[in-house]
This record gives sequence, C-alpha cells and structure tokens, in this order.
Amino acid sequence: MIVMKFGGTSVGSAEMISRVVKIVKKNAIKKPVVVVSAMGGVTDMLIKAAKEKASGTAQKNAVEKIIGIHEEAIDKLGIGQSIIEDEANGLRSAIDIIKRGDEVNARILDDIMSFGERMSARIVAACMQKEGIDAKAYDAYDIGMLTDSHFGEANVLPKAYGDIGKRIEGEKKMCVITGFIGRDLRGSITTLGRGGSDYTASIIGAAIRALEIQIWTDVDGIMTADPKVVDGARSIREVSYDEASELAMLGAKVLHPKTILPAMEKEIPVRILNTFNPKHAGTMVIKKARRRSRVASITCKKHIDVIDISSASMTDIRGLMRKIFDAFDRQGISVDVISTSEANISVTTDNICNMAALGREIGEEASVHIRKNMARVSIVGKGLANMPNILGTIFSSLDSIPIGMISSSVSGINQSLVVNIDDADRAVKMLHLAFFGS
Repeated sequence: MIVMKFGGTSVGSAEMISRVVKIVKKNAIKKPVVVVSAMGGVTDMLIKAAKEKASGTAQKNAVEKIIGIHEEAIDKLGIGQSIIEDEANGLRSAIDIIKRGDEVNARILDDIMSFGERMSARIVAACMQKEGIDAKAYDAYDIGMLTDSHFGEANVLPKAYGDIGKRIEGEKKMCVITGFIGRDLRGSITTLGRGGSDYTASIIGAAIRALEIQIWTDVDGIMTADPKVVDGARSIREVSYDEASELAMLGAKVLHPKTILPAMEKEIPVRILNTFNPKHAGTMVIKKARRRSRVASITCKKHIDVIDISSASMTDIRGLMRKIFDAFDRQGISVDVISTSEANISVTTDNICNMAALGREIGEEASVHIRKNMARVSIVGKGLANMPNILGTIFSSLDSIPIGMISSSVSGINQSLVVNIDDADRAVKMLHLAFFGS
C-alpha cells in the first residue's frame, strides 16, 4: 500500500480533481490510500467568514459562496449535489451559531475549518466512483485520528496509529480521507495546523506501514531555492529525513514541519511530486541521500522578529539564560534560531510578542530590544559541518548585504543568517549562485 496526499491546489477545481483521479487510477495496483486537503483558498475563506460573523462585518452570502465553489465543481464533474448536502448544512449551522461579539476561539475555528476537507473528500471520492474506482470518503477521526486538545495545532495520540492501521487494513474500498483534521478525547474536532494534511498522510503511512508516502503538490519536489525567487532553481533528486525536516522548520513550504517524523520512525520513503507535471520524478526523502552537492537547498522566511537581549554583566550566564527562556515560555514566544556571545543573546521568532511584558519578566538584569520585519536566510545540507570555509563563502557572497545575525545548528545541518527584509531575495540569489552556480 502507498499513501497519496493531494494539496489544495491539486484539488482546487473540477479540472484538477479529474487530473487527481487519473493519477490515482494509474497507481491503483499499489492500493493507494488517498488524503486530500480543502480546495485551494477555502480554509482562509472559512476563517474569514467565522471572524466576520463575530465582528458584525459578515459579507452577505459568504457561506453560500464557499458552498457554491464546491457545487460548481460538482456540476462540472457530473456528480450529484447531494454528496455534500450534510456538510453544507453543518457549515451553515456552525456559522449561524456565532453571534456578534462572540469570541471565535481556536476550538470554534477548528470545527469550522474542518468543513473544507470534509466537502473536498466527498467530491473526490464521488469523482473516483464515477470513473470506476470503488472509493469511499472518510473523515479522519472516523478512521481513528485521535489527538490531544491543542486546538489549532493538535498532536496525534499514540493510540491513533494502531486504530488507523486496523481500520484501513480491514477496508475493502479505496479510502479517501480528510487531511488536516482529527478529534480529541472529548469528541471535539481538532486541526493539525495549517498544511497539516501532509502530517495526516505521514501518520497514516506509518500506521499502515506504507511502502511510500507521496505528497502531491504544485512544484517538482524540493527545490534548491524558491523558483519564484531564483530562476535557476532546480529540483533535488534526494534529500535526507533530517534535511527535509530542517527545511520545513526553517520556512520551506513544500512540507508541513511535522511530516517527516512518523515516516522517519518507520523508515518509509516520502516522495514529493507535482500534480501539474506527474511524469517528473520529484524528490525522494530517505534516511541517507546520495547527492553530489553538500548543500541541499537555500530557504528564506520573511517577516520574522529578532529579539536582542544584552547585559553589562553576564556573571551568572546560566541563571540569566534560564530566566530568559522561562520568560519566553510564559509569553508564548516560540524561538527559531539562537545566537549568543559573552554579553548578548539574540533569537528569531515569528510570534507577535509583548515587548513591555517580556522586559518586565526578564527584569533589570538585561535590556531587551526588538528588530521587526527581518528575514532569515538558511543554507541547509547534511554535509555542512565538514564543508571547509563555508562561512567565508557566505560572507564573501553577501559582501554588499549587511548581516544582522548568524547562527549554526548544533547538528551542523544548517547555517542561518538574518538580513533586512528588503535584502532577502537578493541574498538568496547570491547564495544560490555561490553554492549551485546559477
């Protein structure tokens, strides 16, 4: 068995859904389990509809427009409108319950966001049935996707793996499963975080011990850089689990950051493929990649903040570090990259933080300063630790760009640097030229 996950752009229209069905049909001999996202843009529309209803600024027929996107695809595919009737009515009810002035918290949003995947799965399954595939749509929680109650970014519970494996292995029909969503122990619908359908696919792949997990998206696998920024960016044939995980954590949008772990634990290959170009081999994510270049890819994350903490006296460095990170935890600040010196600590974060509150938490022992709207550029590769003069290459390549911070990972798998947001694309292009020659 294999797992085939199709993202929002892959199921974004009737034409694309038809393309997905053809791809699945060609792989029928491999007994695929299919995971689907919501149709492209629908999740954002659902969030907007809920928040506008609570604020009293709801657009007329906003929910009907969302349902209409799905009904239009159904009409073009020639399948019955009734297949999403229950979900459409459920969405209407969920929005109607929200009153002006209500707090639209993460639990409510998870429930409302779930309708995108639920409608998408039913449309894809019905289209498969029309094309002669004996398929059935399932909400992920109905096949065992049990999570904690961390609404907005839930974690799957260990029990889920056994339950999912037993349910799918006993199913005779081809399963078309909602990505992104689960259910907690109280029965509330949860979501796994934006882009979480990748994570769903990996969980299911690990649960059924799949031969391969395929992530179908809109690019030819993992690229050496964002092709929208670097014209010469090219697909990478193989990357390691560690490299793929690092790239996802550092801002590459091809994979959800949690995707790799379930696959890595079972040593299941993850292949990233392009729905728009299905003949392309894409990128294989495996335990040990075979590749000439030690650098795998250059990625960038914009609109981050840098928090600089400095002290005139760092005599109790351990005590101050503990105090700083305790303060970060209480303020809900998620730290990405850290750089330290004898008297200064700098960290990057994409969380919005209350600087006044953070300053009070840390106290008089240190001053706190923030640099907003910066960009983090990262060079990722398994062989960086043994690459001679890598810092020299970075600095000489970027001699015309001010570097505000630099950090090396403990594992030696990435070198990250912070630049002004206006210099970010130019920095990526210069580094790509230095390491890949184009």
